[in-house]
Amino acid sequence: MRNGLRAFFVHFFVTAFFIIVALAYFHPVLQGKVIEQSDIVQFTGMAKEQNDFRSKTGEEPYWTNSAFGGMPTYQLGAYYPHDYVYKLDRIIRFLPRPADYLFIYLIGFYILLCCLKVDYKLAILGALAFGFSTYMIIILGVGHNAKAHAIGYMPMLLGGIILVFRKKYLWGFLLTAIAMALEVGANHYQMTYYFMLLVLVLGAVYLIDAIKKKELQHFGKSVGLLLVAVFLGVAANATSLLATKEYADWSTRGKSELTIDPQGNAVPEGAGLDREYITQYSYGIAESLNLFVPRLFGGSNSENLGTQSETYSYLTENGIPRNKALEFSKGLPLYWGDQPIVAAPAYIGAVVFFLFVLGLFLVRGKVKWWLLGGTIMALLLSWGKNFGLLTDFMIDYFPLYNKFRAVSSIQVILELCVPVLAILGLAALFNSEENESKKLKALKNSVIITFGLGVFLFLIKGLFTFTGQSDETLRQYYGDDILALIKADRKAVYNSDIFRSLIFIGLTAIVVWFFLKGKFKQQLVVVLIGILMLFDLVGVAKRYVDEEDFVAKRRMSEPFQQTEFDKQIAQDPGIFRVYDPNEGINGARTSYFHQSIGGYHAAKPAGLEDLFKFHIYKGKIGVLSMLNVKYVIQQDEEGRSYPAQNPDANGNAWFVDNLIPVKSANEEIMALDTMNLKRNAVFNGAKFSQEKQKLQLDSIAQIELTNYSPNHLTYKSQNSNAGVAVFSEMYYPHGWNAYINGELTDHFKVNYVLRGLEVPAGEHTIEFKFEPEIVQTGSKITMATSIVIGLIIIFGVGFGFRKSGNNTTD
Repeated sequence: MRNGLRAFFVHFFVTAFFIIVALAYFHPVLQGKVIEQSDIVQFTGMAKEQNDFRSKTGEEPYWTNSAFGGMPTYQLGAYYPHDYVYKLDRIIRFLPRPADYLFIYLIGFYILLCCLKVDYKLAILGALAFGFSTYMIIILGVGHNAKAHAIGYMPMLLGGIILVFRKKYLWGFLLTAIAMALEVGANHYQMTYYFMLLVLVLGAVYLIDAIKKKELQHFGKSVGLLLVAVFLGVAANATSLLATKEYADWSTRGKSELTIDPQGNAVPEGAGLDREYITQYSYGIAESLNLFVPRLFGGSNSENLGTQSETYSYLTENGIPRNKALEFSKGLPLYWGDQPIVAAPAYIGAVVFFLFVLGLFLVRGKVKWWLLGGTIMALLLSWGKNFGLLTDFMIDYFPLYNKFRAVSSIQVILELCVPVLAILGLAALFNSEENESKKLKALKNSVIITFGLGVFLFLIKGLFTFTGQSDETLRQYYGDDILALIKADRKAVYNSDIFRSLIFIGLTAIVVWFFLKGKFKQQLVVVLIGILMLFDLVGVAKRYVDEEDFVAKRRMSEPFQQTEFDKQIAQDPGIFRVYDPNEGINGARTSYFHQSIGGYHAAKPAGLEDLFKFHIYKGKIGVLSMLNVKYVIQQDEEGRSYPAQNPDANGNAWFVDNLIPVKSANEEIMALDTMNLKRNAVFNGAKFSQEKQKLQLDSIAQIELTNYSPNHLTYKSQNSNAGVAVFSEMYYPHGWNAYINGELTDHFKVNYVLRGLEVPAGEHTIEFKFEPEIVQTGSKITMATSIVIGLIIIFGVGFGFRKSGNNTTD
């Protein structure tokens, strides 16, 4: 009991310490400020209609018409019934954002190291190493909140798995089930998928170990328990998962119906994302060494060198005002690696890297091999197209790998494994049972490898051109002289950061050497290494995210300013769409004020993206008209934006003269090029049973929208003959139901993306209601699973108290 009480107070004060650390680093949140995140600005635009509807009615719409012509809100922060995982997550992330994400980085990694039986002082050190890794901080700066959310729960989930394999079956099972539920609830399935690749490596290592030790029964029992725990964690998020899967199949992540490109040329039929799109963000092989030297490849596309820049000195010497020169020097395009855009290097720290190498020599057993295996796997896969043999194999043959882009982000697995092995290496160093000569030899080898690597990079700098992918554009814009100075700045930060890393390695090695020689006590070593590590990591992280990135809360809650043309459009009382060619399909500003055919999301509606590629980018006004685009944003001669009205917009709904079947999706989308879409509609006869019809259209037939909500549209129709109506709303095969005079009626897809409905003669009330069955089904599963997990937790706590009481009696 006494040990349990001591452990409770230790963990309590460690948790309090992590809260203080998170708030101290992001201290502007204490002043009510929020971090300005570019992706969250776009998300706010996308979710505006949904949030407004929820605030006004208290209902969840599950559909928005303000983005991409219409889409489900499943990936836009939809609230689901019985989502108890969300409630638990909110309790854990109680700090203001983004301090909440830093907190779960820290507490999750601390739990992992505790599960590995690491002393709490070293566990704190490891948590700081993980939490302040540059990539973990920069994703908070740009607004990749879901990614940070998922990464934060990875260590906790890994800890549960390790506990089970350590024969702590009950607590490991509980931690795995809860952490899995939180991990999936974070809603970034790419990160969860990459984590599962690490689990496969871990499982393979544990299986080999079990075979050697003849413990296959324990291995099988552990795997069985973990599968049940994972199932419960997944089932607790059934609504979100089922809804996401449903939407993903309809989005660009699903299988395309088309087998031609916009020019009509045949392309292979396939599922998932385009190979070039998947590997667009691939780490260069040499570039990966920025894990060890932060600005080895320039750092970012907007690096702040201030007055220390060669470019700044040149500009001021040539008559440019200092404030203008400084402004330019604060956003230098120094990055010259293989990726299109980089906000910061994925720096894990020279101190952590040194301890990782030390751990390779000192740590024994299976834990070293799965950590090393996970590190190597993540490194090789992050190279993407630069290591095509492995990447192509994964895309072609590994399940679901082709559903995710930006393969470079798999380095988060490396950034998880490296600090674990680094701390285990430090723990082995402190182990008095280890041979002292072995420790000295490990120190010597670690210094040779890490210091030698730094010296080698310095000596080979002449082999690099320091030329980036965008340099030709920079040359055209700024001229040869400025480009030469930018290259000089790239070389300067290359050199300075190599020396910086070497200094931190040297100081860390000296601290370890003094410990081995008996000059420093263990506690002092922990403090000194902690100070060096924080100076190292925080010093780099502050280059990219600091107090200057925080703004008043209103600026993020109202990120877009209404312009004169927005006000002009707002005076039109109708329901219609707006298209801004400057945004194209990628941008959510228009969605914030109007219904738009653009938006900002990693998984766009596939049909709409096809329309952009085949027709809209080519300026086909007929396609814009069928989407009810009433206003197109244009620029006058002075560059000012104004709303140009499209007089041919088809409106919310209309009757057509002809319903024309085609044999494939290819024919359907190509038919839109020349067809009069106000009088004719085309449909894929291979999917829908309607036959070609010559319709008797009454000259005064009309259909109009009489009531609008994003999830409930009401129309009045009048036609003396039976006819087919086309609605300028996106066809989505799951959840939208059509009613004529209150009676459920089948509708079908026309014009590749829109809804069609056969309407009887006479006057009718037509309604479209979004009633997704997937939400109802998933909610029942979620509720039942939550009850099961709750009962297991109650049993676990009761069992723990009973066991504790028995131990006290003994």
